[in-house]
Amino acid sequence: MTTTSPWLIETRQLGQSVPMQDGFLPILHDINIAINAGESVAITGSSGSGKSTLLGLLAGLDIASQGQVLLAGHDLGTLDEDARAALRQRLIGFVFQNFQLLPHLSALENVMLPLELAARGSIRGDIRDKARHWLTRVGLGAREMHTPRQLSGGEQQRVAIARAFATEPKLLLADEPTGNLDSQTGARIIELLFEAHADAATTLVLVTHDEALASRCQRQLHLDAGRLVRGAGA
Repeated sequence: MTTTSPWLIETRQLGQSVPMQDGFLPILHDINIAINAGESVAITGSSGSGKSTLLGLLAGLDIASQGQVLLAGHDLGTLDEDARAALRQRLIGFVFQNFQLLPHLSALENVMLPLELAARGSIRGDIRDKARHWLTRVGLGAREMHTPRQLSGGEQQRVAIARAFATEPKLLLADEPTGNLDSQTGARIIELLFEAHADAATTLVLVTHDEALASRCQRQLHLDAGRLVRGAGA
């Protein structure tokens, strides 16, 4: 179902609870946010504040207990699992803390995989060329045939960034993208992430404990015990 919204992402009175033996545990309460296309937004807060839960709802990986998530005018709560998956494939790229690369595939093949899934008749050579372009863009053009175990943590995260941007997503969601990296490597990944974000004009929403990373975003949404206490305005 589509609805009218001037934002790329909007939530309306969003809430989430999880079932427990003695009832339901509330995780998020009445979250109202609006994010413009092309904006960079950090979701911050202490451990257990609901940051990753909110990111999962924005991606349509989970369905809210109450309220709405609107992505490019689509009400995610009205879509079935297949429709949400198709929307994610078309609109969203992901960067994870643990990289989420397939260990048996080379760096090039990892970047090619989402392109192949969304190919819709594309020529394999064109897909390979696009994947190579993004590996070169992140400084790994000479490592395309290496598997993840042959790459450092920072190099694996660069492959993950190339994979995320290669599909030209309207929205990139990043969950603690520097969380498993040392400070020096993390700083390089931050620079690369924001360079790619600016070049591709992609909307960037990230969860982070890293104050340096959060400060690079145009806006910060701060959660405290599942409530938005700062940054609701667009």
